[in-house]
Amino acid sequence: MPIYDSSSESDNEITPRGKLFGRQRPMHAILGGGKVADVLLWRNPKVSAALLTGVTTIWFLFEVVEYNFVTLLCHISITAMLAIFIWGISADYFGWKRPMIPQLLSDQAAFSEVVYFFHWRFNQFLQKLLHIAGGNDPVNFFLVIISLYVLSDEVDYHAGQMTRKGSKVYKRFLNKIPRGTVKEKKHS
Repeated sequence: MPIYDSSSESDNEITPRGKLFGRQRPMHAILGGGKVADVLLWRNPKVSAALLTGVTTIWFLFEVVEYNFVTLLCHISITAMLAIFIWGISADYFGWKRPMIPQLLSDQAAFSEVVYFFHWRFNQFLQKLLHIAGGNDPVNFFLVIISLYVLSDEVDYHAGQMTRKGSKVYKRFLNKIPRGTVKEKKHS
């Protein structure tokens, strides 16, 4: 009898063909069988491509271009305000219907008085911002655009200062931690 026999007991088992690694269930079922599985398996290519493009864009902006969140938010706000402004001015000039921007919808009965107050103030702010962006107040429009642009640049400066101060405090904290003496190892 030879020491090594090439056949084994597992050769007698029948594994289903077409399933990677001999699994019993389809991959769609393993991934949950819902919309997430459809996106991950590219069954709806438009949604999967849009998701991949969006995530790649976010990664590019934060990692490669090194935007921080507030700067990006300010630049998005500037772009949105410019689009609404141009749309509003064009609507007046060409006789089109002005842009209809919905108010924030929320169930006011579900919130407490404090949340209601902040909600009310935010809606007032948003209405004023949309009023300005709609081309009704060009002077304030340009002031808001300039303010958002300056804010987006200043955030980088102040965030850098806070990071430097935080690292100094952290280094001072580390220096206050008592350390024992280090014994050298004997090499034989």
